[in-house]
Amino acid sequence: MSLVSWKRVVIKVGSALIAPNQNGCSSHYLLGIAQFIVRCKSMGIEVVLVSSGSVAAGSHLFNEQEEGYKPSIAVKKAMAAAGQMEMMATWDRLFDFPTAQILVTHGDLRDRERYISIKETIFSLLENGILPILNENDTVTTDKLKVGDNDNLSAMVAAAADADTLIICSDIDGLYDSNPHENPDAKLLSSVPVINDEIFAMAGGSSSSVGTGGMKTKIEAAKKAVAHGIDTYIVNGFTEQTFNALLAGKNPGTHFSPDKQPMKEHLHWMTHTSTAQGEVVVENDFTTELEDDSELLTSNEIIAVNGDFAVGDTILVRKDDGTRLAKAKSNYSSCLLSFIAEQDDQAFASKFQDTTGPIISENNIALLEEK
Repeated sequence: MSLVSWKRVVIKVGSALIAPNQNGCSSHYLLGIAQFIVRCKSMGIEVVLVSSGSVAAGSHLFNEQEEGYKPSIAVKKAMAAAGQMEMMATWDRLFDFPTAQILVTHGDLRDRERYISIKETIFSLLENGILPILNENDTVTTDKLKVGDNDNLSAMVAAAADADTLIICSDIDGLYDSNPHENPDAKLLSSVPVINDEIFAMAGGSSSSVGTGGMKTKIEAAKKAVAHGIDTYIVNGFTEQTFNALLAGKNPGTHFSPDKQPMKEHLHWMTHTSTAQGEVVVENDFTTELEDDSELLTSNEIIAVNGDFAVGDTILVRKDDGTRLAKAKSNYSSCLLSFIAEQDDQAFASKFQDTTGPIISENNIALLEEK
């Protein structure tokens, strides 16, 4: 997609750009990014910013900084709370238009109602010329509720914002066929038409000691984004030339082509954002074509119901050998589904299901690639 056709762009900026010396926020690398955002807005392109860096920005405010010190989770959360203020103040100083802060957890994104609320908030801000700046809410999140890295978060945000382009800033020019910090002959891939196992195998770690995301998480994010039809770039965020090239319609890094048949919005959310709250296990010889069968799934095909889920929760449908078939919205609670699946009288179970409706509705199932 050429620059002139961009309508809405999400740009992800990492901790190493925000606080490169772990001594508070620095505008050294952010000025070029801010100028890029300003120039995009002047061209009528809407921009959403996903900014890591709250922990890195706040770490210098704490006393326990001797060599080898590893802060506890509680201290990291406190660092995030303090650093988030400094980070937002730094961004705000770089723009002559208003900015807004949106802090989210994976728990917010995987809940459909809250996900829609986040979408609506982003749209309202953009409509009023306000720059949305999103970050994971590290102060309150837990292992169960966190995304864990802002690369994947940026892809989820890009999908929620209906963006046509995602730009992920890295500490290198893009995806190489091997680690360029270790191999001087490593070659940059300027274009990736399909993300497959070979592409993932090329993803090494990041040289940054500040951020939590390496190249693997950036590839994961790209896979999420292109499935939604979003052009995705991994670029070097440390050089101003990167953003000049983008504004000139050139590719300064690695471009990941969007899928030719993007997933529908709610199916993309179910596949890449929502977390399965439980699972339904079927026999290994299960052959029903889930996307075509009007019943989709019947009680006599189920051999186990695992987890505790409610009506409307996302569940995983898999074979007994572990093969993942689909993620879907369940029309039954785990308790009720277990009850009817355990009935010896299949006529009773079938009649019960005929009365209460299908276990999974036809338009609420997303087939998965076998892994």
